Formats: sequence, C-alpha cells, structure tokens
Amino acid sequence: MTRATDCIVIGAGIIGAAIALELNCRGIRTISVDRNPAAGYGPTSGSCSIIRVHYSTFEGTAFAWEGYHYWRDWDDYLGVRDPGGMAEFREIGCLVMQTEANDYLEKHESISRELGIPCESWNTSDVEARLPIYDLRSFGPPRRTDDAEFGVPNDSKLPGALYWKTAGYVTDPQLSTKNIQCACESAGGRFLFKREVVGINLSSGKVAGVRLDDGSELQAPVVVNVAGPWSSRINRMANAHGDMTISTRALKQEVAHVPAPEGFDFFKNGFVISDSDIGCYVRPEKGNFILIGSEDPPCDPREHVDPDSYDRNFSDQWTNQVYRYAQRVPALGIPNRMKGVVDLYDVTDDWIPVYDKSAVPGFYMAIGTSGNQYKNAPIAGKLMADLIEYCESGNDHDVSPLEFRLPYTGRSLNASFYSRKREINRESSFSVLG
Repeated sequence: MTRATDCIVIGAGIIGAAIALELNCRGIRTISVDRNPAAGYGPTSGSCSIIRVHYSTFEGTAFAWEGYHYWRDWDDYLGVRDPGGMAEFREIGCLVMQTEANDYLEKHESISRELGIPCESWNTSDVEARLPIYDLRSFGPPRRTDDAEFGVPNDSKLPGALYWKTAGYVTDPQLSTKNIQCACESAGGRFLFKREVVGINLSSGKVAGVRLDDGSELQAPVVVNVAGPWSSRINRMANAHGDMTISTRALKQEVAHVPAPEGFDFFKNGFVISDSDIGCYVRPEKGNFILIGSEDPPCDPREHVDPDSYDRNFSDQWTNQVYRYAQRVPALGIPNRMKGVVDLYDVTDDWIPVYDKSAVPGFYMAIGTSGNQYKNAPIAGKLMADLIEYCESGNDHDVSPLEFRLPYTGRSLNASFYSRKREINRESSFSVLG
C-alpha cells in the first residue's frame, strides 16, 4: 500500500510533533511516523522537561526566551483543548549557582540583560534563606565517589546565585506531546504509530518518500528526520551525512529520583537548580521528591550506545549523582533502591542541535536535540517550518541562510547557527546545559 502526502516527519517526540503542527498550520499536510505506540513515548517521556531561559550562547538564550512564551501561553499556542487533559507548566523559577566553572555567570547575566529577561542576583544569605537545607561550601571541581578528595570542601563558600523567574518544568512531557498531536490532527496532520522507517526513497537525486517495516511506502517530496537517538541511522539511509561537519550519537543518561529531606517541602519551596560546583541539576517532583541529573562534568564518562541495544539498568552513575547532591544537601535521604529514569539523548559534537536542510533535496534534519531542547520545541517547530518553506521555494540556505524572526521578541536569528556544516561552537558548555 502506498499513501501520498506533502511531507513525512520521522519521529513523533516533542520536536517532531511541533514541526508537524507548524507545517499543517501552513497548509502543508504531514504524516508523522514513529516506532512507538503513541506520541512522546520515546526519549521525550524520560525528559525532565525543564523550561529555562539561560544558555551559554546569545543565540541559544534568545531561542529559549522565545520558547518560554509558548509554554506560558500553552492553550493559545495549541489553539485547541485536548480532551485527554492538558499539560501543566509549573513556573517555579530556576536558580543557578555562581561558580568558577561558569565564570560566576557574568556572561549569562549580560545576555539576559541584553534580551530583557528578568534575572535576580542572590547572595549567599538569600540562597540560605530560601533553601535552609543547603550547605553552600564549595566542593568543586565535581568528583566521583571513588576520588580521595570527594566530599572534601574547599576553603570558600559559593558567592551566590542568579535566579530566573521565567522558568520551571512541565509535569508530564508525554502529555505535552500528545497535546501537540491533538492540535496537529485538528489542523490536518496524521500520525502513524508502531511503524519503523527502513529506507528513504529517492528519485532523480531528490526525496520521494519512505519505506516502512511492514512493506508499505509513503510518498512525499519532503522528509524531515526528527528520529532522536536514531537520527544518524536515518541520515545514512538518505545518504545525507556526507557533507556534515557535525555528527550525532545516542548517549545513555540516568536521572535519579530521591525523597526530599524531612521537614522541608521541596515540591512547594524548591526550584529548578543548576550547580556546576557539584556537577548536578535538580528539580522538584510531586510527592516531595527530587529529580537529580548530571551536568556532564569531565569526571562523568560519556556512554555512547546503540539505541536498539543498551543496558537500561542503573549504574554507579546514579550513585555518583545522588552523593554529589548530598554534598550540597547533607540531610538528603538516599534510598537503598535506585529509582528514576534511564534513557537516551541524541547529542551533537557541541551539544547544540542541527536544524537544517541536507545535501539531499527535500531531506531536512532536526537532530541532536536531546537534553536541552525540550523547552524549545514550539519555536523549533516554527523555525523548521520556515526553513522548509524557504528552501522549497528555491532558496539556498547554505549560501544565503534563513533569517528567522522570533515572533514574540521580534528579534531575528541567523539560522546557520544550527547548521549541519558549522564549526564546533566553542561557546557551548559541551553538556546538557547547551
């Protein structure tokens, strides 16, 4: 059986769903294909779904600041109500510790001021007043528990932190993706689940469609690779990787789930917190729990894996993250049983995504997005829709890059920042922080 449409989107995670929505809102009909049983059931469902507005680059910050507004105005962005319920954005703010590793956030604060993003400076007393469970002695650089210097404080305390109030997290990342699917279907998009793309069809050197694992085919002049950890495999199917200077790989990640210290309501009084002194980020979870993730400091190994065959069990990485956070929170309860999430990121060489066309006409990529792009899904969808329209109208994005206008802020962003052919961006954190 063969079906035809205007565009095939490979992947129905948060980014893929957002791209499909934007295309259908412009009258470009899509079929989204995903190997999972429902939208957002892949790595999106394992996301900590943090919404924050600070990045290490100006472009990344501007993009995230734009993206925040869609989560704030979620119903307006979607235009429809999902009868299965709507995702909730808990806007509780994000606190980032000032450390030597992040140059005491001088650049982050400067970029925020330039973009008009609200940002507060908290001294040590301010942090301790809001987080009385915290020990603000410096323990950096981050170490693993088998290091003889682990847990030995330095001679100084952290000087303070910056607080961005326009931040928080989405309580159910899979539901947020389903919300977008609902809006997309209302606009004319279709979704095909439990089907895997096994080949990309070409005709006269241009994209013609895809082949599926059940023997059927889908025809379209445009295909968008949003396959997450499988993205590099899809690129090879299309022979679209030859001119790329940026590559993507699947990376195993673990997030710990532990109870908050007795006597402190972290769910009510906590924030999203980033702390490069101990190499961890955290956020509250319902039931007064804390999610603890790694900020990928040099001491933590990078475990690149085959996305179809990897160990989904916890490792000593879970232990290291929890014990590093216990340096900051001495009263932290450490359970005997490891709980949390083991899943995959799709990461580029510099942890900045690729939102781009390819060397194959009609084949586009929104890849390397895991870890720090969940928050940017709505605006990434708009960028990719603009890019597809720009290129399919005959423009050469490699020669004359798209100038993408950010609708809320009115700023323009040169989309070559996300090019597949860029040099590695040395301003990146080279971590989940982007």
